[in-house]
Amino acid sequence: MKLLIITQKVDRNDPVLGFFHRWIEEFSKHCEQIIVICLQKGEFDLPKNVRVLSLGKETGKSRLKYLWRFYKFIWQERKNYDKVFVHMNQEYVVLGGLWWCVMGKKVFLWRNHRVGNFLTRIAVWLADTVFYTSPQSFTAQFAKAKQMPVGVDTKMFCPDPNIKPKPRSILALGRISPVKKLEIFIETLLELQKRGENFMATIVGSPISEIDKIYEHKLHNLAAPLLETGKLIFLPAVPHHETPAIYRAHEIYVNLTPPGSFDKTILEAMACGNLPALLPDRLTTEIKKLVSMSDREKQVIRLKNQTLVERHSLNQLFRTPFFFPVIE
Repeated sequence: MKLLIITQKVDRNDPVLGFFHRWIEEFSKHCEQIIVICLQKGEFDLPKNVRVLSLGKETGKSRLKYLWRFYKFIWQERKNYDKVFVHMNQEYVVLGGLWWCVMGKKVFLWRNHRVGNFLTRIAVWLADTVFYTSPQSFTAQFAKAKQMPVGVDTKMFCPDPNIKPKPRSILALGRISPVKKLEIFIETLLELQKRGENFMATIVGSPISEIDKIYEHKLHNLAAPLLETGKLIFLPAVPHHETPAIYRAHEIYVNLTPPGSFDKTILEAMACGNLPALLPDRLTTEIKKLVSMSDREKQVIRLKNQTLVERHSLNQLFRTPFFFPVIE
C-alpha cells in the first residue's frame, strides 16, 4: 500500500509537532511507500521508504508558492500513492478532495478541535473518514467520524525509576498562547504563595505568533511576585525528545486547555508519572490536594493513569480497527 501523508511540519526537534516524526516512522512499517507533503521541514531521520516534500515555508512565506507546489506534488506523485492521510489541516482536503475523489483515492482526515466552520464541514464531506480523539471535538458530530486513541509514544514517554521528581514541583509545558489559560495557573500560584504554601513551579514553552508574544509579556508582568521569590521560572520551549526528562523532574502537571482538543501533553505527562491538574475553576484546590498526598496515594493515581495512557498509546492507535483502512 502506498500512502500520501499531508502535515504541517516534519521536524523531530519541533516542541509542538515533533511527535509526528514518530507517527511517520510507525506508518512506514505498514506501507510499501510513503510520500509526506509538509508545509515546512526541519531535521528528520526517516526510513528509506519515506520521501518528504516541502511546500517551502522554511525558505520564506508565500501562499502562492505553497499552493503551486501542493498541486504540483499531488499531480506528479499521483501514481505513487493510493490513499491520503491529512493530519490536522482541513485546508488540504478542501483544496485536493475533489481531485482525489475523481482519481479514486480515499481520503482520511485527522482533526481534533472543538471549533469548526463551513470549511470544516466541506472537508468532512470530501473525506471518506474523519478521526478525532475528544468527544468535544467539532468533528465528533458527523456519522463518518471515528473516535481514536491519542497516539502517545509510550517508549519515549514513560517513568524512569532512577529519577525522582522534586517534591511539590508543578509544571506547565506547551506553546505560550492565550488558549492555554496560563494566567489562571499563575493566579493560582499567587494565591498559594499568599497562603504560605511550599512549592516550585515551571512554565516551559515559547510564543509563536505576535499575539502569543504580547500574551507572554502579560504573563511575566502578572508573575512578577513569583519570579522575584523564585517560586516560578519560565523556560523556553525544548525539542520534543527532551520533554520526557522535564516531565519526570516534576510531580504535578497543569494543563488548562479547553477539553475539545484533548491536548496530548496531558497523556505524555501522565505517562512519565505526573499527577494531572486540569480544572480551571478548582485549580487551587486540586494542587493543594495533590501536594499534600502521601507517596502511596500518589502511586495509586499513577497506576490508574498508566491504564488510561495505554489505551491512548501509539501502538494502540495502529491496532484500532477503524485505522486499518488507512494502513492496509
